[in-house]
Amino acid sequence: MKAKVAKIFENEALAITRIPVTDIYEKVINLIHQYVHEKNGKLITSGMGKAGQIAHNIATTFSSTGTPAVFLHPSEAQHGDLGVLQKNDVLLAISNSGKTREIVELIDLKNNLYPALPVIVITGNTESPLGQKADLTISTGAPSEVCPLGLTPTTSTTVFTVIGDALVVLMMEKIGFTPEDYSKRHHGGYLGAKSREAAINNSRKNN
Repeated sequence: MKAKVAKIFENEALAITRIPVTDIYEKVINLIHQYVHEKNGKLITSGMGKAGQIAHNIATTFSSTGTPAVFLHPSEAQHGDLGVLQKNDVLLAISNSGKTREIVELIDLKNNLYPALPVIVITGNTESPLGQKADLTISTGAPSEVCPLGLTPTTSTTVFTVIGDALVVLMMEKIGFTPEDYSKRHHGGYLGAKSREAAINNSRKNN
């Protein structure tokens, strides 16, 4: 059993190292920064199923680190939630196959409302319908799932999470996000207390 667990960890770790690292990350950060921090828009993330859960996590992490973001469920978007979109927003859509019907339809609905609103896609298939509709496309490297059936989103959701983490960290550095900034957005719990302590220590060092 321990050998099996170790092999699963090894395969997932290997998938992370095989995520293509290109200048697309700089382009994505500059695009999000332009729309959110310069034009006062927000980042809208979306995904279906398990990819949607990762998209939701990415939105909340961006929000807590100084970049306003919300998750838009692609199905609920067809029943009125599309109204959350504004002209200066940017959409980040996640789909492993790049063919998820609800996400493809979301892009079409977005185009009817705000055709100029830019779209970023994270996918394992850059030549997919979603990849073709995107302004910028981040490739996951299309790793094989560790699921023994090769079907359940497992490794794909791992790389989605890591890519999201990379984007958050890059944006934090770009906007110069500080412990003081964090403490104003995350008041409660252990992290709230830790961020306030860090902010006090940081202030003492600068005085």
